[in-house]
Amino acid sequence: MPLDAAIELRNVWKIFGSTNGSILEEIRSGNISKAEALERHNCVIGVADVSLSIAEGELFCVMGLSGSGKSTLVRHINRLLEPTFGEIHVAGDAITDLDAAALRRFRNEHIAMVFQNFALMPHRTVLDNVALPLAIRGLAQNHQLARARAALKMVELAEWADKFAYELSGGMQQRVGLARAIAADSEVLLMDEPFSALDPLIRRQLQDEFMKLASIMSKTTVFITHDLEEAVRIGDRIAIMRDGGVVQIGTPEDIVMAPADDYVRDFVSGISRLKIVRASALMTDIDIWAEHHGALPTDALQMPADAKLEEVIKASAHTDGPIIVHNDGEMPVGIITKSDLLEAVIDGDST
Repeated sequence: MPLDAAIELRNVWKIFGSTNGSILEEIRSGNISKAEALERHNCVIGVADVSLSIAEGELFCVMGLSGSGKSTLVRHINRLLEPTFGEIHVAGDAITDLDAAALRRFRNEHIAMVFQNFALMPHRTVLDNVALPLAIRGLAQNHQLARARAALKMVELAEWADKFAYELSGGMQQRVGLARAIAADSEVLLMDEPFSALDPLIRRQLQDEFMKLASIMSKTTVFITHDLEEAVRIGDRIAIMRDGGVVQIGTPEDIVMAPADDYVRDFVSGISRLKIVRASALMTDIDIWAEHHGALPTDALQMPADAKLEEVIKASAHTDGPIIVHNDGEMPVGIITKSDLLEAVIDGDST
């Protein structure tokens, strides 16, 4: 397991149905598709040979259409589902090796999960729902309630602590689920389409709130979604799944700028590059520029390497010359010309 990896999956398979040796060998050898496995052997390939590594503190999105395997995959990370094959390491432990009692302890202490359907206890108050993981750990009640109240304050629900779930709106209930995960203070946070059941406006608001909280908490987070715009907006990196397998892993910029195949290309066709692509992806390296054009223009506009395409386009309206791109140390690292910008826009329209 890489030193900076909080989660690692190695050749993970999940096959529902018959798992006798000949069928499994046929599937694992790649000689049979998901549809063929169902037709010939009445078994379903839920996850197909997935290997990936998620860094400590990373916000990692897994997206795909319904039936792609994304929710099945995330349930392997806390072993709510047992893999048919493969290894899973979380926080340095091989959780596939844990017995039932050790697994329960590990889940409670190291992994928190936020579900799509809120999963709140109707007979408990909001405060008690948030404190539940801490009660299971056996913390003193005053510590439970103090941490639960602090978590509710973070999601702006402190005044609802003594209410019951049915008294809250859907968006508020989902914030209670998030507060419960915050109170647990686990190293790993799993979120299975947490906002997909909400209205678009509420979903957007919760995305904003979650992104602010994520920057504060710095938890290793696996966020499942079927919405590419949500994944692009939230994720440090994105894994796109199809038929149980991972098609492409990359930053939002990687996915939009260089889709791995036609399947991914279709996904990103409706995504605007303006708020995703950075200046560093558009520029010509400073040494290559100097080799062909000589000295840098002394009066050129300068912009940081992480400036978004939208910002660069707006800035270019105020100059006829190229734009110098600089790093965090204010050192020039590249040049962006008008033709570079035009190409980026045209490619975006044709993606």
